[in-house]
Amino acid sequence: MGVRAADVVPISEARARLTELAEDVVGRGSEKVLTKNGASYVALVDARKLDYYHALEAEHAGLVLAQGALEGLADLEAGRVIEDSELDQALAVTRVKPRKKA
Repeated sequence: MGVRAADVVPISEARARLTELAEDVVGRGSEKVLTKNGASYVALVDARKLDYYHALEAEHAGLVLAQGALEGLADLEAGRVIEDSELDQALAVTRVKPRKKA
């Protein structure tokens, strides 16, 4: 859904019309883009829609992690693995030796 010109409001004007703009966002479901010095600055979005956006973002993150896990398993199955020491060297990691118990 695109943003209409009427949904782009200078932030200086939004201060005086905040209640009206908020009611429009909730009532019509149209986001408002507030501008500062002529450029997009912040947006007014229905809180329920924002919750939905956050849920989508979390779902996407889970899918990205799952895809990475599948790729890792495919690498393992295909024998595309390296030894711990090679990985440490590639990551420039220094292993800490465990302390002896007293």
